[in-house]
Amino acid sequence: MVTKEKMVDDLKQVIVDAEALLQATAHQTEDKVADLRARLVDNIHTARERLAEADAALRAKTREVARVTDTYVHDNPWKAIGVAAGAGLVIGLLIGRR
Repeated sequence: MVTKEKMVDDLKQVIVDAEALLQATAHQTEDKVADLRARLVDNIHTARERLAEADAALRAKTREVARVTDTYVHDNPWKAIGVAAGAGLVIGLLIGRR
């Protein structure tokens, strides 16, 4: 499964590669190349905007999950301690099997 974070990182790399391609072809002036460069510039601009929106949404969701978790732990401290202890036990057993 591809996470949003991985998708954002991949999109950032595509933008970097596209900008490098633009710089490498900057000296070419043929009409087709010029048209492709113009479209690529527009697409990079759109991709940057969408990337910023996706990044903001991901950060907002992460903050919300952290806030909900914090509220739950404060409202149910003993349950949280029990869940943490159980998770630690399971992880310890799994590591101990190796």
